[in-house]
Amino acid sequence: MYYFIVNKVSGSGRAYRIWNQIEKRLNKECIPYSVFFTERQKHATELVKEITKKDNVSAIVAIGGDGTVHEVINGIIGTTTPLGIIPAGSGNDFSRGLGIPLDYNLALNRLLNGEPKIIDIGNVNSTYFGTVAGIGFDGKVADTTNRSKHKKLFSSVRLGKISYIISALNVLLRYKPQDITLKIDNELHHLPGVWLVAVAILPFYGGGLVICPKAVSNDGLFEICIAQNMTKLQFLRLLPTVFKGNHTHSPSITILKGKELEIICSDPLLIHGDGEIIGQTPTKIRIEHSALHVMS
Repeated sequence: MYYFIVNKVSGSGRAYRIWNQIEKRLNKECIPYSVFFTERQKHATELVKEITKKDNVSAIVAIGGDGTVHEVINGIIGTTTPLGIIPAGSGNDFSRGLGIPLDYNLALNRLLNGEPKIIDIGNVNSTYFGTVAGIGFDGKVADTTNRSKHKKLFSSVRLGKISYIISALNVLLRYKPQDITLKIDNELHHLPGVWLVAVAILPFYGGGLVICPKAVSNDGLFEICIAQNMTKLQFLRLLPTVFKGNHTHSPSITILKGKELEIICSDPLLIHGDGEIIGQTPTKIRIEHSALHVMS
């Protein structure tokens, strides 16, 4: 039995339209399924926790964007129940990072015919993330994007990264970098003028921006991108290079690896995980190796 969790509003209603087509195919091919529709924030997590108690679960399938996937992950973690994804949001970075097709029919083929892959998951204060946790500028941009009106517009035409860039430009006008202390696997780094710290399991965030190009989903390590010691103009010039991951050549970018981080700074900084605000500093972030089964 396949259990589908559909966020009707993902992609400005695209997820619901996709579900209608998928349902026709499931019925035509006599594939057993059950479907639930989310009604509020974190509802998907609640639904998943109930579904995983059942005995006949082939997979729990999220139809929506990275926010929906994020909620499903936080319900399914700790079980061996496979996660399936039909991408239908504005960013779809989790699917992109695992090579899951953005076309819903191809994604459904992969789900029905593929084998589970076991990947790592990140943990921030008992909240899990599957793509990237962003601290500082990133957290503020994610918060601004989620509150914006333009997100729905660009979601409807699958241009999630444009929504991110617009929010980034708005935040840039008033954002002030901070000095932070970063502890990575017991090694201390005192970092002045930090714009952002991106802690990645997969390369993508913000709708396809390649923030950590060499992040690998099953190596037991985060790839960590630190941006620091830049003027606003320099930061602005660097932003477009993230589209292809070329920002890593800048002397203002440091790339590190690690299993566990602790971030301390004088003023609290917002943290997003998979584009959802999940806390603020000070915080600890650790990797959970081989913690999630995904149909990919």
